[in-house]
Amino acid sequence: MQRTKLNIQNKKGHALQAYLELPAGQKPHYYAVFAHCFTCNSSFSAVKNISRSLTSHGFGVVRFDFTGLGRSEGEFSESHFSANVEDLLAVNDYLKEHYQAPSLLVGHSLGGAAVIVAASKLENIKAVTTIGAPATVNHVTHLFSHGIDEVKEKGDVEVDIGGRPFKINQEFIADFDKTDLPEITKNLRKPLLIMHAPFDKIVGIENAEMLYKNAFHPKSFVSLDDADHLLSNSKDSEYVGDIIGTWVKRYFEPQDNKILDVKGEQLVAHLNVAEDNFTTSIQTKKHDFIADEPESMGGDDFGPSPYDFLSAGLAACTVMTLKLYAERKKWDLQEVFAYITYSKKHSEDLMLGDDKPSRIDHLQKRLKFVGNLDEAQKDKLKEIASKCPVHRTLLSETVIETELID
Repeated sequence: MQRTKLNIQNKKGHALQAYLELPAGQKPHYYAVFAHCFTCNSSFSAVKNISRSLTSHGFGVVRFDFTGLGRSEGEFSESHFSANVEDLLAVNDYLKEHYQAPSLLVGHSLGGAAVIVAASKLENIKAVTTIGAPATVNHVTHLFSHGIDEVKEKGDVEVDIGGRPFKINQEFIADFDKTDLPEITKNLRKPLLIMHAPFDKIVGIENAEMLYKNAFHPKSFVSLDDADHLLSNSKDSEYVGDIIGTWVKRYFEPQDNKILDVKGEQLVAHLNVAEDNFTTSIQTKKHDFIADEPESMGGDDFGPSPYDFLSAGLAACTVMTLKLYAERKKWDLQEVFAYITYSKKHSEDLMLGDDKPSRIDHLQKRLKFVGNLDEAQKDKLKEIASKCPVHRTLLSETVIETELID
């Protein structure tokens, strides 16, 4: 998973702090936008956990701060509900222009209400998920009700919301009464997943019931059991991300990975030099991998390095060979670990003599056995570990033939 900072401007020209999380292969099948809760920001652990869980399901996910929150420009008084929806539309348009139109909107708390409204305006959105969302937009006004009368008298006032100071004004308050969320939910007619904790003390479970009743099928409800409203326990937010990723596949066309033709060979490696830096796609007849260089070598570290794959081949062959040998001998080998490190070492450090090159390739292999084995059995397994096919190949004289093909 890789994070990329985006430069997105909303309708008022304010810069919104936004990050794009990409799946390990860096080639998303779909894109999603995450809208955070009221007075929160995109750096909340729950937001990051859900976004990163979705990347494991093939999504590129944009998480961003609404106007006046987090590190986005503007004042909090501008971050009324209609402005939240406008910010969502701006992020949608940015993705559509620079990457690919998003297909999924996910919103937490008031962000859940915002994604319902935004989805009703966007044809490219194919599915919506709400997490602990209110059934009416003005539900949140109780959080600053202590300042409503003062606003009427003084205009701009500072109120305490969740232990933090925020400035609000009359426009900010009035905007929460403008949106008929139940009616919009009735007319949404898009797959909707409603997730809510039964004992949510901030937004009661009755809100989920009302949203569910207003929505038309396809609609789904998932209980978050004993989670709190902010999903402060990481296991709850990770669960939410995994459930969304699984649920939404029912409504999206499956995307097949591009299969590289191995042209009769065992595997092929492909690097788009213009676009992918060092990130290389590797394809066998049935499997695919990503290779890369670490950042210290100028790469993006999206996958194991070439020497990591070399070490991996040796490690995998070693443990498989030991399994077969122990089974044939009927020894109690329950688990085996092979730890490999590749490096360059001076020949004199390895005491190989003066006739060897001054620097030589070195592979350190360390073994760990789990099972009821005596010392003689362990010593024999150590000996056999040096006889696995890949080990022997690495020590043999190898011929590599290279030719050009059209």
